This record gives sequence, structure tokens and C-alpha cells, in this order.
Amino acid sequence: MTVAHPDDRVPPPGRHGGDGPAVAAALGLDPAQLLDLSQNLNPFAPDVTTLLVSHLDTVRHYPDPRAATVLLAEALGIDPARLLLTNGGSEAISLVSREMGGRVAGEPEFALHPRHTTGPVWRSDPHSPSGRLATLEQQADVWDEAFYPLATGQWTAGRGQGMVTVGSLTKTFACPGLRLGYLVSDDIDRFARHQPHWSVSSPALATLPDLLERADLPSWAARIAAARSALSEELTHRGLALQAADAPWVLVAAELREVLARFGVLVRDCTSFGMPGVTRIAVPDATGLDRLVEALDSLGQIGASRKAVPSTW
Repeated sequence: MTVAHPDDRVPPPGRHGGDGPAVAAALGLDPAQLLDLSQNLNPFAPDVTTLLVSHLDTVRHYPDPRAATVLLAEALGIDPARLLLTNGGSEAISLVSREMGGRVAGEPEFALHPRHTTGPVWRSDPHSPSGRLATLEQQADVWDEAFYPLATGQWTAGRGQGMVTVGSLTKTFACPGLRLGYLVSDDIDRFARHQPHWSVSSPALATLPDLLERADLPSWAARIAAARSALSEELTHRGLALQAADAPWVLVAAELREVLARFGVLVRDCTSFGMPGVTRIAVPDATGLDRLVEALDSLGQIGASRKAVPSTW
């Protein structure tokens, strides 16, 4: 097991997960040695690096998103004229926020959503951080479906006309560095006018057809649900109170980030959600779960700092 030197300081968490390379550097570890469960990615996605290699020659050309847009629209079951490919889900959120502004339905909610006092209502589905899928009674004007495919096995809820939807292929295909997201709207031009030219890279656009060809959403969602149950069982067996809903993560009522990082496992501190004392752990594959369990068992007695996970948000 990877164990950091006790004198090495674990850097404080940022607003988002995925700071594995920075934590590894601070602890003197090779980033490849660190199991990063602070970022919620599909643990069963195909190896994007092997697909990307065959498209490296596209760096010599300016991006043209038209063909990739048609293919993704077909997967989503929508008219390509309603779809805009973006530089990750974060750009999709930024474009909608710039054009429409808005406010969240309630707190806690994903940090990148706008926090104005008036305007369109934003909601993530499944909700971040609770992980619960939206009910039929819950309404919003802008839906963030970043984790919807992994929670349901379907690309989108297809909420119909008048709704704006943002999505992230980063999570679905476990490729945060490739930056692939999208925006769906009946009036896509109002958002596209804010997007810089050549926003999505040529390698990302060229790799997208290969990714879509290998997508198996129903299987991935079922495997994630099973892996979430296995993760929950191991955590509960070790006396940890948790909340597991529909998303590819669980919430744990204990402060685990710093102690687990020293054993080569990084998890998400939820203080930035307004939930100090709560940890979010992404669902790992079987190998990752074995590493997490080994790290937890190496801790011995879990510290006494516990906080009840809120039952409602």
C-alpha cells in the first residue's frame, strides 16, 4: 500500500474534487499511485487514452464540430439544431448562466450554478450532492444532467420544449482532461453566440464517435448500482454512517479526506457544499474498492469527528 511520509502535509481541498495530481505532488507520490475517488467518473468506461492516440494527428487541424454534433444528437434522440457541443459541462453551464442568469432551487447545490436572487431555477439531476434523482413534482428551468446517464442508463430525461439542459461527457466516459460537454435548447443560437470559436478541440471531436460507439449506458448504470451497494456494505460494516442514493457516489458522516490521502486514496471533503464533517466517495470498481477497504482498515480506529448526513435537502 502507498503510504505518505507522516510529515508531508495534505493540501486543503479546493471547491471541486479532482485535485489528485496536486495532492500526490504534495505527498511525494506518483499521481498514478493515487486512487482519486474525489472525482465522480464512470469506473467502467473504456480506456479513452487508447482511443485518443489514433486521433492525435487532428491537432494539425482547426476543430469542426458538425459531424460530432450530429452523432451526439442521434444518441440523445434530438434534432442537431437543438444541440451545442461545449468545452466540458463547465462551459455549458457558463454559457447558460451568462445568457439567462438564474438561481438554484435550494442549497446545497453544485457550485458552478448561478446564485442570483431571481431568474430561472437551476437543478441538478441526480442532485449534487445528495445523489437523488428528481421527482416528477420537482421543477426547474435549467437541468444539469451531468450524472443522469450513469444513474439511469439513459442519456437524458427528455423534459421537452422550453427546458434547457446541460450535460457532461467527462463523467460518462471518465475523461475530465478531454473536455466534452453539451447544451440542449430550443433556441441554441442565444447561447452559441457567447461561445468562442473552436471551443472544443479537434482530438475531442474526433474521439467522440469512438466513445459513442462503445457506450453501454444500461450496463454501466447497473454495474454502478451494484458497485455502490458493495461500497455501502463495506463502509457500513466499518461503522460509518452513510447516505447512498442514485448517483455514482455515497456520502459518509466522517472526516476522511486527510487520513485516507496518506494511504494513497483521495476522497472529497464536502465543506464547500456547506456540509463540514461529511465526505463524498465516488463509486470505485472492484480493484478500487479493495484499495479503499485496505486504507480504511489501516486507519484503525476512525476518528471521533462525525456529522449526521442530512436526511433532506
